[in-house]
Amino acid sequence: MAEAVAEAFERRRHLLVQAGTGTGKSLAYLVPALLHRDRVVVATATLALQHQLVERDLPALVEATTEVLPEPPSFAVLKGRSNYACLHRVREGVPDDQGTLVDLPEGSIGAEVVALREWVEGEAEAQGTGERDHAPRHTDRVWRQVSVSHRECLGAARCPYGTECFAERAKERAARSQVVVTNHSLLAIDAVEGIPMIPEYDAVVVDEAHELVARVTQAATDELSAGEVDRVARRGVRHAEGTQGEDLADAGDALRAAVDAAPAGRLDRVPDDLADALVLVRDAARALVSALPKESDDAGLTQVRGWAQEVFATAERMAAGSDADVLWVAQRDERRGGNHLCVAPLSVWAQMRDHLLTDKTAVLTSATLKLGGDFDVVASSLGLKHAEREDGSAEVERTESVLPWAGLDVGSPFDYRSQGILYLARRMPPPSRDGLGQAQLDEIVDLVDALEGRTLGLFSSRRAAEAAAEHVRERLPHLTTLAQGDAQLPELARQFVGDPHTCLFGTLSLWQGLDVPGDTCQLVIIDRIPFPRPDDPLMSARQRAADAAGGNGFMQVAATHAALLLAQGSGRLIRSVTDRGVVAVLDPRLATARYGSFLRSSLPPMWTTEDPEVVRKALRRLAAG
Repeated sequence: MAEAVAEAFERRRHLLVQAGTGTGKSLAYLVPALLHRDRVVVATATLALQHQLVERDLPALVEATTEVLPEPPSFAVLKGRSNYACLHRVREGVPDDQGTLVDLPEGSIGAEVVALREWVEGEAEAQGTGERDHAPRHTDRVWRQVSVSHRECLGAARCPYGTECFAERAKERAARSQVVVTNHSLLAIDAVEGIPMIPEYDAVVVDEAHELVARVTQAATDELSAGEVDRVARRGVRHAEGTQGEDLADAGDALRAAVDAAPAGRLDRVPDDLADALVLVRDAARALVSALPKESDDAGLTQVRGWAQEVFATAERMAAGSDADVLWVAQRDERRGGNHLCVAPLSVWAQMRDHLLTDKTAVLTSATLKLGGDFDVVASSLGLKHAEREDGSAEVERTESVLPWAGLDVGSPFDYRSQGILYLARRMPPPSRDGLGQAQLDEIVDLVDALEGRTLGLFSSRRAAEAAAEHVRERLPHLTTLAQGDAQLPELARQFVGDPHTCLFGTLSLWQGLDVPGDTCQLVIIDRIPFPRPDDPLMSARQRAADAAGGNGFMQVAATHAALLLAQGSGRLIRSVTDRGVVAVLDPRLATARYGSFLRSSLPPMWTTEDPEVVRKALRRLAAG
C-alpha cells in the first residue's frame, strides 16, 4: 500500500485502497506523505483516528526518521475556527451576552462558563492550542460562550488579540508543516465550497473515506428557522440606524407562518406563501447587512453581520429552487422554536470532481470501499468514472477532463472464514414496520443465552434497541443488558468491556464508532437490513433522480447505503487476529431477496450458515472458553 500511495502521488493518479483493521494503513500513507515533495493533507472522519495520528503515529514516525532524513518532517493539526477558543470572546465578551451567564449561581451553566474561561486563559499563558477537544468537559451551549464561527471573527488584523489567537496560530503551524491533519468537514469547506481554510497543498489522503460523501453533504447542508431569523433581527435593531431590523423580524413572522403551514418532509413544489416568505427573508437580511457599519472593532456588530450574511445566503439558496438542491421541512425542534427548513445538495460527486479531484491527487482509504465486491460504486459517488479506471494493462493519461484512478485491496490479516460465522436467519418472518416481532425477540434471547452475554446489538431504531434490551432483561436477568441512552457512549463502552456477561444494544453510532477487540464482543446481532427510511427526504430524492436518469435508484442509493452500514456493522466483530464470533442478521431478505447477493458480497468473507442450531452450538463453545 505504501508503494502504491507513493506512486499515486508521483503520477498524480487517484487511488482507492481498501485496507482492513490491523493492516497498518495509517503508516502506509503517512510515510509517503512525509516523503512527498509538497504538502499533503490527511482528512479523517472521527476524532479517535485524528488523535491516533497526531498523538501516536506521526510522533513515532518523526522520531524514527531523524537519522535517515536530512531534516525532521513536520506535521500539524488544523480544525474549523469554532473548534478553537476565542480570546476576544473570553476577555471582552459580546455585549448582548455579557453579565447574565457569569452571575448565575454555582453549579449552573454560568459556573461552567467561568471554569472554561479560566482554562482558556491557562492555555494562552502556556501557549497551548486552545482546542475544544482538550478542554474540560462541557456542553455545546457552554462552548459557544468562548468561541466564534469564521463569520463572527473580527479578523487577525483588527482583533487586539490577533497575535495570540489560537486559530491563527494553528493556521501558521499548518503553513509550516509537511503534513496537515484535518477532518472531512473542513476539507469539504475548503475544497468543495471554495472557502480557503487550509494552506495550499498538492495531495490529500482521505481516511475513513466511506464517510466522505455523507460529510461533504453535511457540510453543504443549510438550515433556516424563524427563531434564528428573529434572533438576528433583535440584534440588528440595536446596530442598524433604520428599520432594517424590524423588517427582518416581520419577514421572520411570515416565514414561521409559511413553514408551519407547509407539510413536513420533502417539498417537490414549494408552496407560494413559503416561496414569498423566503424572498422576504432574503431581501430583508440583505438590507440589514447593507445597513450595518462596514468597519468596526465591535465584536457584537461583527457577530450580527455574520449571522445576517448567513441568513441571507441560506434564504437566497432556498428561494432559488435549484434542481441541484433538495428542500424539506424538518419536524418541530424546541431548540429552534418550531419546524424549520433544510436544504442539501442532491448529489456531491460533481462538486468533488470539479473542486477537489481535478486540482489535487487523492488517496481514499477505508476498511469498507468495495461494495458488491467492486470499487466502482464508491468511486462513482466520489466523482470518478468507470472508464477512467486503470486495470493494469494500460495507463490512462490525466487531462483536465480525464482523471485516472486505480483500486487496490490490500486484504486483511484476519482469516474471516475460520474466525467468524455469518448467520443468515432465513426462517425468520420478514421485518415489520411495527418494530421487532416476537420471533426476533425470542431469537435474540436464544443467541445471547447461548453465549452468556458478550453481545453487541445493532438496531435500525432506538425503539427496537430498547425493546430488545427490555426483553433480554426480563428473560435473562442474570446478565447485564445496556441500551444506548442509559449513559453516555464512552461510559457504556467501558461497562461493556469491563464485564463479559454484558450486552450492549444501540443504533447508528454503535454501528461505526465502537472498537472492542477481544472476547468482550463475540456476537453481533443486526435486526434488519439498514435501508434508509422511505421518508428520508434526501435519500428518497436521490433514489428518484437515479431512476429518472435511467438507473436503478434502489440499488444505487438504498442498497448501497445498506451495504455500507452492514459492512461497517459486521466489522465490529473481528478486530484482531485472535477474535472469534458470530454476526447474526435477523432479516431473511439478506438470504432470499435478489439484492441479497450484492449485500452479502460487501461483507467480510465469513463462513455462512442458515442453521440456528449450528450457531447456538458455536456460541456455547465460545462461552465455555
